Amino acid sequence: MTSSDAFIAANRFGLGPRPGELAAIGKDPRGWIGEQISIVNQVPPELRNQPSSASLIRGIHEARMQGPENLKKMARKGFRKTMLTEIVARTQAQIRSPQPFRERMVLFWANHFTVSTTKGLIGPTIGAYEREAIRPHIFGRFEDMLLAATHHPTMLSYLDNNISFGPGSRVGKRRGRGLNENLAREILELHTLGVNGGYSQSDVTEFAKILTGWTHGGTRGKKSIQRLGPVHGNFEFRDIFHEPGPKTLLGKRYAENGEQEGVDALKDIARHPATAKFIAAKLARHFIADDPPADAVKALETAFRQSGGHLGQVSQKLIELDAVWNEPLPKVKTPHELVVSTLRAVAFDDIEPRLFFGIFREMGQSPFSAPSPAGWPDQAKDWMSPEALLRRVEWLRALAARLPRSLNPDTVAGQTIGPVMSARTEEMIAAAPSGEEALALLFASPEFQRR
Repeated sequence: MTSSDAFIAANRFGLGPRPGELAAIGKDPRGWIGEQISIVNQVPPELRNQPSSASLIRGIHEARMQGPENLKKMARKGFRKTMLTEIVARTQAQIRSPQPFRERMVLFWANHFTVSTTKGLIGPTIGAYEREAIRPHIFGRFEDMLLAATHHPTMLSYLDNNISFGPGSRVGKRRGRGLNENLAREILELHTLGVNGGYSQSDVTEFAKILTGWTHGGTRGKKSIQRLGPVHGNFEFRDIFHEPGPKTLLGKRYAENGEQEGVDALKDIARHPATAKFIAAKLARHFIADDPPADAVKALETAFRQSGGHLGQVSQKLIELDAVWNEPLPKVKTPHELVVSTLRAVAFDDIEPRLFFGIFREMGQSPFSAPSPAGWPDQAKDWMSPEALLRRVEWLRALAARLPRSLNPDTVAGQTIGPVMSARTEEMIAAAPSGEEALALLFASPEFQRR
């Protein structure tokens, strides 16, 4: 192990070191990462009292039934409060976590299976979606995460599957309302096979038919409550929405089988060779470089296929790749990563709740607000414009001004970028006219901005 390996482990696999953590990691960087894979899934204490998606969806329905003005009022006050509370708890969990590789993987997979506040009323449920559908599966089987995400009411609403009706279904015939292909298309293009994964428009349409009827119990009208039962916020399969008859997807025929059609199709897609290749490339891009070496991608692809998509085994293979450890600074931190790693560096989480949201918004990456179903980008070119760099420096200066004067910049530097600090950065910190200025220069340095 080289002196930079601890830096790589803490920043590329973690979310930046807390005080004293870099020295502890340095004893066995790969072991420190690997131990986090084997830990039984536990929700961080900061997130344990957050509301479930089911309870939030019921609240949305109740507000909707009381009229549009009441819904707007609830959205302005109640929903914003729910979102703010979730964002603060989530960020504090990331700042405090002794298992930051797990938190990074939650962020990675939640971004892969993006849902976003760009779709109005689902905003308050996104944190719960991340806790319920993503977090339990980060080191389990990919197909289990795919099934959990696709079944989740937040995803079904975000990509409009709750209003998708088979043309030949009872509702489709009666109402003249048809198919919505959003969910089917994004699963194939963004979640599994990838845009070059060998599927056709016909596959998208057939898959959309397979997924008709996948909805949830929070979309009841007053009359349908009598027929369907009480409102609830969980998954629900409605046969009257489902397109009857066999469908053919990726050359395989699926006989009529209700919800199970979708389950079988998702499992087959999860095990498809193109999915292994697509996921491997995405992991390599995140953990190795914007343009990762082909042999590293191939190794991850092989691990995915041979393990049946077991993400714990794929993560272990990732740790073992030489390409991960060859270069300490190949990736630019996203705004979110920069905020969290800076606050971890000084063990600082005492920020007024509304400021948490403001910080991320000003930096250009508000939580749960990815601009499209593709999620946030993962390459330097998308984050390092002159304007974006200026926003980073301004926030880092403002933070440095709020930190305790007792913080020693040399100590903070040694505990964060010490193993990779250039002579130029060391000179700039030493020449700073004040401790506040020295900390601002440290956090704005190339070494701290990269991982």
